[in-house]
Amino acid sequence: MKKYFQFEELGTNYRTEIIAGFTTFLSMAYILFVNPFTLSLGAVKDFPNELRIDQGAVFVATALAAAYGCILMGILARYPIALAPGMGLNAFFAFTVVLHMHIPWQTALAGVFVSGVIFTILSLTGIREKIIDAIPVELKYAVGSGIGLFITFIGLQNAKIIVDNPATLVGLSDLKDGNTLLAIFGLFVTIILMVKKVNGSVFYGMVITAIVGMIFGLIKVPDKIVGAVPDISPTFGVALQHLPDIFSLKMLGVVLTFFIVDFFDATGTLLAVANQAGLLKDNKLPRAGKALLVDATAVMVGAVLGTSTTTSYVESSAGVAAGGRSGFSAVVTGILFLLALFFSPLLSVVTAPVTAPALIIVGVLMVSSIGEIDWKKLEVAIPAFFTLITMPLSYSIATGIAVGFIFYPITMILRGRGKEVHPILYVLFVIFILYFLFLRE
Repeated sequence: MKKYFQFEELGTNYRTEIIAGFTTFLSMAYILFVNPFTLSLGAVKDFPNELRIDQGAVFVATALAAAYGCILMGILARYPIALAPGMGLNAFFAFTVVLHMHIPWQTALAGVFVSGVIFTILSLTGIREKIIDAIPVELKYAVGSGIGLFITFIGLQNAKIIVDNPATLVGLSDLKDGNTLLAIFGLFVTIILMVKKVNGSVFYGMVITAIVGMIFGLIKVPDKIVGAVPDISPTFGVALQHLPDIFSLKMLGVVLTFFIVDFFDATGTLLAVANQAGLLKDNKLPRAGKALLVDATAVMVGAVLGTSTTTSYVESSAGVAAGGRSGFSAVVTGILFLLALFFSPLLSVVTAPVTAPALIIVGVLMVSSIGEIDWKKLEVAIPAFFTLITMPLSYSIATGIAVGFIFYPITMILRGRGKEVHPILYVLFVIFILYFLFLRE
């Protein structure tokens, strides 16, 4: 096993890899509870219960999808990179597709599955690189940062820090509600842990917030911590059953958004974590095809199980910082996700005030790439800005991406740089124009 995972070449050992795998797990364990809460629209009180996805089933789907992605990434691609259902895309799934576009979650899962099929085909054929090269780096950064703003906005709303305001659409609440104060407390605790560079800060922040909430009677104390694995049947296989429902222009935009965001996220995360671990050779990622194939198939497996897009996690960098260099650490992380299946009773303590700080902080981390955009070049700054600002204001990741991809060819042509725009961008321009025309069909 040491030889297979190249321990000697990478200068690592079992102890270091196990610690790294555990560190990565703690850094991303929050998704086990945030994902079911988000996908079920737990913070939206007036949403009909019969239209909600089952939280217990999503919890199991989240753990199994993460375990599959982590273990396969470790064994096949041999990288210390963990996977799980991604933040941002789960918000798009719940708040844009289900809540605002009124698409049933069953159909949305089918859309996730199809995006995974497309991703897999492109990973196998090598077309992936051509698409990545076609999309300007500024738009890639803008999409990631815009999703960060969107997630933070959702977190602030869930915490009731930002509320409806008839005069200005949104405004600051009076901050006197007990649950709002609990969320603010959780945010400060998480910030302190983050600034102090504590591994697993987001997860520990949620734990501390939940405990304080139970102490003050804001959260009901669970009857038990360990319990039976919830029933996954409410979501298992539903994506395949509803594949015929995706043939509409509205769903085309949804599938395209799932695909584009995961495309950027997976590629960017793989390169960033691999670079941190010193695994890049001549600025290229060895076994990149296998790594991206794992990411792509994990999307399909996750959708069949019953969760939104599964993708590579930048939190893997915490494990790399702890010394992880081989795929063995990713396997350890996957095994821990399997063990987590028995802790579903804790779902009852994961309320909006507990998850809101996690959403806000993850948004902060995602928006950091905004500094990579060249704001002095208006032909790229304008579409990047509209991408950033439209996502939170329209409450839609898809709309933000569409606006950016529409404005980019226009500003480049006006600047006399139309020939620099890849033909794929002009195709996307037409697709997104149609997307807007028929979005509210």
